[in-house]
Amino acid sequence: MSRVKRGVTSRAKHNKVLKAAKGARGRQKNTIRVARQRVEKNLQYAYRDRKQRKREFRSLWIQRINAGARNNGLTYSQLMAGLREAGVELDRKVLADLAVREPDSFANLVEQARKALPAGAKEDASAGRGAM
Repeated sequence: MSRVKRGVTSRAKHNKVLKAAKGARGRQKNTIRVARQRVEKNLQYAYRDRKQRKREFRSLWIQRINAGARNNGLTYSQLMAGLREAGVELDRKVLADLAVREPDSFANLVEQARKALPAGAKEDASAGRGAM
């Protein structure tokens, strides 16, 4: 059996790690042992932040919907309850986009939600509850 020299594959593995470690500070970008640790930690951060990004966007959408709803005299929770009762099945991403880009369409949705709310909730919604 012929002899296998492993320099080519080792170099390729090292280059792969060093390429992934580009932009790191100090030895983390050019020493294989430290670069490997940096890349592993970066992958952990990437995994964590993919989940966090979803949370942050949902939070942003809720803030935008709430602002649009309050401009039209409802709170976020009243709006969502009213839309659920009215059978409007738009997700938060679309609602937030409407609130920002098309306030008139959003106002129509708020009116639909207000009509679908039960009688007790309508009084609270129309009162506006004053400034907080």
